[in-house]
Amino acid sequence: QVQLVESGGGLVQAGGSLRLSCAASGRTLSSYSMGWFRQAPEKAREFVAAMSWSGGTTYYTDSVKGRFTISRDNAKNTVYLQMNSLKSEDTAVYYCAATRSHFTLRYRSAYNDWGQGTQVTVSS
Repeated sequence: QVQLVESGGGLVQAGGSLRLSCAASGRTLSSYSMGWFRQAPEKAREFVAAMSWSGGTTYYTDSVKGRFTISRDNAKNTVYLQMNSLKSEDTAVYYCAATRSHFTLRYRSAYNDWGQGTQVTVSS
């Protein structure tokens, strides 16, 4: 099992940027595929972005393509989500997740380990 802790959330104006971090402990992330999900109030948790264990493949939900970038630094055992051109509809709690699967990374069910989340609020 890998423990995940997100940070970097906060309040930002529309059009601004934030970089979320997900620090792992207990296991090295180099053998895990990683994902970011978000959950807005009264909505289901939804997929945002994912990166394969090798870092060679990334996935994004359509609404964040061109604005968000997922990356990883295996030496620091950390995954990042750079969020630019933020919109009010990006407001949510953001969660990172880890899986040893290399497939179906857009689905919550693929992930075994989750962080506690970090709040992102975008003011319009």
